[in-house]
Amino acid sequence: MKSNRFDLSIYFGRNVAKRYDKLSQKLFNTLHAPFLRASFVKQKKWILQKASPIASKDIPATHWSFVVSAAEDYFRKKPKAVHRKRPARFDLAILLAADDKQPPSNERAIKKFIKAGTSLDLGVELIQKEDYGRLAEFDALFIRETTSVNHHTYNFARGAAAQGLVVIDDPESILKCTNKVFLAELLQRHKISIPKTMIAHRDNMAQVAATLGLPCILKQPDSSFSQGVMKVSNDEELQENMKKLLLRSEMVIAQQFLPTDFDWRIGVLDKKPLYACRYFMAKGHWQIIDYGKTGRIREGNADSIPIEDVPQAVMKTALKAANLIGDGLYGVDLKQVGKRVYVIEVNDNPNIDAGMEDQILKEELYQRVMQSFIWRIEEKKLAGKK
Repeated sequence: MKSNRFDLSIYFGRNVAKRYDKLSQKLFNTLHAPFLRASFVKQKKWILQKASPIASKDIPATHWSFVVSAAEDYFRKKPKAVHRKRPARFDLAILLAADDKQPPSNERAIKKFIKAGTSLDLGVELIQKEDYGRLAEFDALFIRETTSVNHHTYNFARGAAAQGLVVIDDPESILKCTNKVFLAELLQRHKISIPKTMIAHRDNMAQVAATLGLPCILKQPDSSFSQGVMKVSNDEELQENMKKLLLRSEMVIAQQFLPTDFDWRIGVLDKKPLYACRYFMAKGHWQIIDYGKTGRIREGNADSIPIEDVPQAVMKTALKAANLIGDGLYGVDLKQVGKRVYVIEVNDNPNIDAGMEDQILKEELYQRVMQSFIWRIEEKKLAGKK
């Protein structure tokens, strides 16, 4: 009779039986302990009952040769993206998602990052979420997929930072930028102009229309890429959509609607401007991106502007807002209405697409980003020697 219990010993993401390697790797990527024992029980289907570290003294003697081999494989670097005749000075991992429908960098941009890194003696390798267990192989991590707190991107950022890697986007920036409630309060506290805003909840939702007027904008706290953001034009739409959003979160960002032909996006790196773009609204729509009822995505036109041609008030406001978050890579979205400039949000994972954000700097943009990683790695290693 087959047992209803199964114990799996995992050594650096592998099991002595190769057929369990995929399961072992997933558990290792989640728990990240070198020696693990996972216990499963069968209740109609197999369920993970518990997982705990294994003390080295509890590893069977018959497994030790395999453990040594697994450890050697884990700590041996295996560059894939760039084949080099000699090791690079430092190694950078770029985290991508094959199924990301709107990645922050297109394929051509990723190739340009790799080329720029190589020219600066920075080895670049592309990794995916299955490669969490390999973070120790690198000096830095560059997240180029859409970030979220309840997501593997945040786990990667935290894990990399804990292991001493330079990380963009760093976990603190992800936390701050993806929480629209925190961001609104932060900007208001530092007297940075934002559209008239209130934190709406079940107890004050009846006051939204009177406070902001209609139409107004509703945002779920962790919205991104224009998703989870809606315009409501009357009381019926307001109540209906507030109730939907409050099912997902206890609070909703409600904002004054400021119609403009385009939004500014100022890319900021190391507390300095990197690029400037104007993103125009999708035709016949109030947002840059129109997802449509059928799911068909339409985007408005966009162009890049030399930094020196950006209105001073826009640039000053963008830098002040981004610098409240940190010194990483950010994209500040702003609206200009007459002489007033309003920050819409600060993004921790801004677009850098070949053919768009790089129109002005071209290859230099990618060089600047890669050089920033090198400076940060050097600074971290120097601090470690003190």
